[in-house]
Amino acid sequence: MPVNGGGMQMGKVLIIDVGRCTGCTSCVITCKDEYVANDWSPYSKPQPEYGHFWMNLDKIERGSTPKVKVTYIPRPCMHCDNPPCVRACVVKAITKRDDGIVLIDPAKCNGCEGLPSKLCIDACPYNAIFFNDDLKIAQKCTMCAHLLDDPDWKFGPRCYDVCPLDGVMIFGDENDPKIKELLAKAEVLKPELNTKPRVYYLNLPKPFIAGCVVDPEAKEVIIGAKVTALELSTGQKYEASTDEFGDFWLRNLKWNQAYLLKVEKEGYKEKVLGVCKTDKDINVGDIFLEKQS
Repeated sequence: MPVNGGGMQMGKVLIIDVGRCTGCTSCVITCKDEYVANDWSPYSKPQPEYGHFWMNLDKIERGSTPKVKVTYIPRPCMHCDNPPCVRACVVKAITKRDDGIVLIDPAKCNGCEGLPSKLCIDACPYNAIFFNDDLKIAQKCTMCAHLLDDPDWKFGPRCYDVCPLDGVMIFGDENDPKIKELLAKAEVLKPELNTKPRVYYLNLPKPFIAGCVVDPEAKEVIIGAKVTALELSTGQKYEASTDEFGDFWLRNLKWNQAYLLKVEKEGYKEKVLGVCKTDKDINVGDIFLEKQS
């Protein structure tokens, strides 16, 4: 199987900005267009028409009505630098190329014949490996290595090439200065596992606290109220002001922290709401302020 063919640079990475992703599924569809019924040996055998998502799209619904946000996270194989699947494969069918791409050799994979489970599938913490029941082999995203190794192909993986929105997917050499700048602020999924993925993310969802500030006497929302969340472990403050609908959104908080919430507005009594814990996104609902006497 070619390694770094076609003048391919080493250290390829894919960066996905979930803040820009609209969940259009173009990446999912084009992946199937490229692989279903297409034999790209020695890189991959045809993907089944149903059941496989070598590019998946996770939909995360956050908060509660009416303070709801939806985030879409495209999720291919992570092409880890510390890949559990490589160590799990007893027939050495899974290898990591010098450019960082992890491939399953369809000629070597025996589908864990005689074993009680599919070892690489069980080992992958990202659920990115699938079993082809017809061919009796494991399969996954190849980062379109068959295209990248083609000297006539001038683009990146198909998912990157087809995305209709600029900046959702960025593909390139990790040593490129522009890529380095993005990597400095990017994150990976499940960093605690130390798998060292080569798929990075920008703007992964952070918890929010939202609500609406109301004057119950006037039966009107309060515009311009100051809402403060004090992070109790560090003393860091997050602030937001209510908009023309009385709504506020305290964004980009930290997971699993305790925040003391306070609301202030000139002419009204200050209100302390208590402690909110960000084990999930929080909608505190309507907050009623009393006018000062």
